[in-house]
Amino acid sequence: MSIIKKERGFFGRMAERIGDAISLRGTVDEDLMDELEEILITSDIGMDTTEKIMDELRVRVRSGRLESPKRVKHALAEIIARLMDKGDRQPLSDSCPLIILMIGINGGGKTTTIAKLGHMLKSQGKTVMFAAADTFRAAASEQLQIWGDRIGVNTIAHQEGADPSAVIFDAIQSAKAKNIDVLICDTAGRLQNKKNLMVELEKMDRVISREYPDAARETLLVLDATNGKNAVSQAEEFNQVAPLTGVVITKLDGTAKGGIAVTIADAYDLPIKFIGVGEGMEDLEVFDAEAFAGGIFDA
Repeated sequence: MSIIKKERGFFGRMAERIGDAISLRGTVDEDLMDELEEILITSDIGMDTTEKIMDELRVRVRSGRLESPKRVKHALAEIIARLMDKGDRQPLSDSCPLIILMIGINGGGKTTTIAKLGHMLKSQGKTVMFAAADTFRAAASEQLQIWGDRIGVNTIAHQEGADPSAVIFDAIQSAKAKNIDVLICDTAGRLQNKKNLMVELEKMDRVISREYPDAARETLLVLDATNGKNAVSQAEEFNQVAPLTGVVITKLDGTAKGGIAVTIADAYDLPIKFIGVGEGMEDLEVFDAEAFAGGIFDA
C-alpha cells in the first residue's frame, strides 16, 4: 500500500530517530531499550502504551530471539501492528442503506474528510448524500455544500442555527425517497467537553432510529494527528458521549509525529478506519495496521 512509502513521512521524526538509534549500535543492550522507550514517549505514544510495547520487546530480547539491532526494529513494528490491529478488516459496513455520523471538534479536518469519504464511496459505485447538521458553526453548511458540488453529491442543509436533528430528519426522508446507499452526516464540532453536544448526539440518534431503523450505522470520530495528546483527550471524551464504531485520523502527512495513532487504537480499543495523508480527494486511505507499523522499516 502507498502508506508505507518513505516519501509520505508517515511516522515523521519517530521513524528517523528509531532508525538512527538502531543503526548506531552493534549490540542489543539496555541503553538501546532506554533510548527506544524515550523515542516512543516523545513521539506522542502514551506512557501506558509505551510500557506495553517495551515490556514485550524486552521479553523477546531476554529470550535471545533478538540478537541484532535490525531484528529489534522488525520486532518493534510487529508489536505496534498487533496493538493497533483490532481485527476489523472491513472499514465500513457493507450493508446499504448506511448512515455515517461524523463527529469531532472544529478544525480537525471533519468536513474535508466527509468530502474525501464521499468521493471514495462514489468511486466504489455507491450513491451518496450529505447532511449538513453542523448548524452552529458559521458557514459550515455552505462549506459542505461546496464540497458536495465539487464531487457531485447532493447536500441537505438548513439555515444557520437550525435544529441539527431537523436536518437529519429531512436528509433521511430525501435519502429514502431517492434510494441513497450512504448518508454521511456532519455534526456539531464544538469542544468535546460541552454537555449540550451529548444532548444533540442523543437526539440525532433517536431521530435516525425512529425514521430509518433498517439502516446500518457508523459513528466515526475525526482526530487531527498534529494535536498530539489533545487528540487523546478528545477520543476519551467523545467515546463517553457517543457509541463510536471507529476513528479517522487526519493530517498524517509528515507533519505529525504519528505515535498518536498507536495510543488511540490501544488505549480506547477503537479501530482506526481511515487515515488522511494529504489534501487531495484521493488522500484518504483505508487503514492497515501492518502497513502503518511497517513505516518504521523505511526510516
